[in-house]
Amino acid sequence: ITQRCRHHHQHFSPQHLTSHSYHVEMDMEGPNPFSHLLSDLKIGDECFKYYSLLGLEDARYERLPFSIRVLLESAVRNCDNFQVKKEDVNNILDWEKKQTDPNGVEVPFRPARVILQDFTGVPAVVDFAAMRDAVKELGGDPKLINPVCPADLVIDHSVQVEFSRTSSALQKNQEIEFERNYERFVFLKWGAQALKNLLIVPPGSGIVHQVNLEYLARVVFEEDKVLFPDSLVGTDSHTTMINGLGVVGWGVGGIEAEAVMLGQAVSMVLPKVVGYRITGTLSSLATSTDVVLTITKHLRQVGVVGKFVEFYGPGVKQLSLADRATISNMCPEYGATIGFFPVDDTTINYLRQSNRDGNKIAQIEAYLKAVKMYRNFMDTSQDPSYSEVVTLDLADVVPSLSGPKRPHDRVSVSSMKDDFHQCLSNKVGFKGFGLPADTHDKTVPFVYESKEYTLKHGSVVIAAITSCTNTSNPSVMLGAGLLAKKAVEAGLVVAPYIKTSLSPGSGVVTHYLQHSGVTPFLAKLGFDIVGYGCMTCIGNSGPLPESVVEAIEKNDLVCCGVLSGNRNFEGRIHPNTRANYLASPLLVIAYALAGRVDIDFQKEPLGHSESGDAVFLRDIWPQRSEIQAVEQEHVIPVMFKEVYSRITTGNVRWNKLEAPEGMLYPWDSKSTYIKRPPFFDSMKKELPPIESIKNAHVLLKLGDSVTTDHISPAGSIARNSPAARYLASRGLTPREFNSYGSRRGNDAVMARGTFANIRLINKLVGKSGPYTIHIPSGEELDVFDAAERYREEGHPVVILAGKEYGSGSSRDWAAKGPFLLGVRAVIAESYERIHRSNLVGMGIIPMQFLEGETAESLEISGKETFTIDLPEDMKTGMIVPVHLSDGRSFETVLRFDTEVELMYFRHGGILNYMIRKMIQ
Repeated sequence: ITQRCRHHHQHFSPQHLTSHSYHVEMDMEGPNPFSHLLSDLKIGDECFKYYSLLGLEDARYERLPFSIRVLLESAVRNCDNFQVKKEDVNNILDWEKKQTDPNGVEVPFRPARVILQDFTGVPAVVDFAAMRDAVKELGGDPKLINPVCPADLVIDHSVQVEFSRTSSALQKNQEIEFERNYERFVFLKWGAQALKNLLIVPPGSGIVHQVNLEYLARVVFEEDKVLFPDSLVGTDSHTTMINGLGVVGWGVGGIEAEAVMLGQAVSMVLPKVVGYRITGTLSSLATSTDVVLTITKHLRQVGVVGKFVEFYGPGVKQLSLADRATISNMCPEYGATIGFFPVDDTTINYLRQSNRDGNKIAQIEAYLKAVKMYRNFMDTSQDPSYSEVVTLDLADVVPSLSGPKRPHDRVSVSSMKDDFHQCLSNKVGFKGFGLPADTHDKTVPFVYESKEYTLKHGSVVIAAITSCTNTSNPSVMLGAGLLAKKAVEAGLVVAPYIKTSLSPGSGVVTHYLQHSGVTPFLAKLGFDIVGYGCMTCIGNSGPLPESVVEAIEKNDLVCCGVLSGNRNFEGRIHPNTRANYLASPLLVIAYALAGRVDIDFQKEPLGHSESGDAVFLRDIWPQRSEIQAVEQEHVIPVMFKEVYSRITTGNVRWNKLEAPEGMLYPWDSKSTYIKRPPFFDSMKKELPPIESIKNAHVLLKLGDSVTTDHISPAGSIARNSPAARYLASRGLTPREFNSYGSRRGNDAVMARGTFANIRLINKLVGKSGPYTIHIPSGEELDVFDAAERYREEGHPVVILAGKEYGSGSSRDWAAKGPFLLGVRAVIAESYERIHRSNLVGMGIIPMQFLEGETAESLEISGKETFTIDLPEDMKTGMIVPVHLSDGRSFETVLRFDTEVELMYFRHGGILNYMIRKMIQ
């Protein structure tokens, strides 16, 4: 692994990698028509080459947004008149006009690398192993199946908060992590040895996006003395965090990422770019978390889905690199494809602080200045053209949370008490729980560790400092530490039944918390380090005390989680926290101390000192200048050096794992973690004919904002679920079930876990839970069981949905699972970008109601059968009629947005397409 790591970090480029003879398309490549732009650049004593975009001698270049300049450079450098055509270069250069084309202008993009986390990385490696088997069975050479584009896989999603509030929590949680995930880790270690260009960062190293920010990101690649911008796609929607470092990258589905790893370009519609102008200065009480929650709500209102957002203006200079990364991290929550901060002096200073090589930093600065991709935010003459401009004055930002069910529902701290009480009364929805007024003041006594406590609506039962969104930011982490110090010194405590935890995004955080002396105070309040990974943010919050769970469930309490994460969708954080609020690490501690979210910090104390004096939040809140002084002293390059010098070798348990060897993986039929998927079992060499959909039943009729957490949960496996029954039939006890996320390498579990979220609301049933109606019999069944019955009866199925179908984390199993349930098409009012792409990648047809039409307006009950005639000459965006069994019909838009997507569908999916290419 160490040797592979050294080789990997010689900075590969797509240009270099396309030269492999086994990449079929390259046989048709022509010479690069822009080779004359290859120019010399001397940096110190070394000479480099780069494609001089200024050599285009086109005034349009300097009007391009900086993010679009990166797309242009990639097209120029990779232009072969096959995958990337000269016309594509011209279209990008003409962005100002082309971005308004009503039909959309399709362009290819070849990212320099791919990044994966283990929940999506395991399925990717499983697919590569299965593709090798398929290629061999179809008479091809399985050695052809390798990542062509280099990939980094960081194992960060598997550790859970089983133990907390103890100094040994980290050790115990990591022991359980290896015990539960042994099969997955052995498989990944096989992948590290068997697959070329794959670097695996072992568990316990940190969260993928923070490791990317602090270590993996190059900012500028150098290959064979040619310099070009770093860029990437990743299998997690928060890949955009790297935009804060000036690197263009975004989340794609695992299926699309696998195609990029195999050398395919990303096909995309040339995006509009929203210029987000930041002015002013942040108040002393506000944090970067408050800024990002404000921006998230603002941009949701503006509407930026499918667009790039590029930040500029004098206020950007006030934001640290970590602040920018926090804002970029939550890009999926405000709906954009990227949230980009071009490289400037602050970026360079961060690279020095994080111990990047001095010569590399010199190359980055010199190259980006040579191609005019280096930004001075105070110089308005550098401001490019944007599709539209919106503005934020940092002085308007106030301390905030978001919730209780969506990350863009911002609530100011000053309004929190009233807002929560209103949510209790509101009808069931994103801002409502529909509880009768006479139950609002209910209190429930319970006993924990031989002492009686009370719970009520609004009681905090989970308080987690978690997620790369905030743990990558020293200002809010040290701010939380200073707040904890002042709280302990004032005599405040956190109730022992509240599940508190601290899960840093990298070991660097641990170093500066210890170095600054705040760790003991965090631990005193229960915020011990429990592991390095996503943990509570991804749903790995672990169990709550049984007496707490009993009190909540028997009394229908709306209890709360407060976390410094980026997602708070229903059922994601914990089944027993119906309300979840995103907040800065400082506010996580504040609400843990208060023990409830319905508190007015201005009027009500957090608690009392040992002498009985009231202690208010304002009494212990650290000043911004105080935090900055501590950060400057204690966040130093040597910490980054110490942590990342042993990134691939520092985990003793990982080093001791023995993995099988060989080109083909020896599948173990007894494994409940790793199983060969059936995606290619009936595949033929020949292209299959397009089959229309005849007499399909509706499997589910869903509303708005159905997330990938609803479709393919990542959290715990319920004991009464089809997945639990399957695992029990294989001899496992509930303690051994682990999470859905950890079992993404086993299609039998994941198919049974599809639509298994307890908060799913299917309008065919009219209650929350993973249920549906088998229409012919009228019987209520688990979704999986109904799908199986339809399959036995020979009926295809479709899904009806509302707006923003598939929002949330990019999750390939949210498309793979429905495919295995027999879903042929989804008909929705609108789609989240990545999920729509994933549906296409699995051969599922994304269809969209016409503007202004819905299942309700068309009076579709969901009990009809659907027939969809698919023409042989399908075209992007064409109108396709849907015929109902009652004689009615309605029109839909076929949401294949590019010609490439149509090609993938014709092959039955993107991986089938790649296999056929490999065996040609």
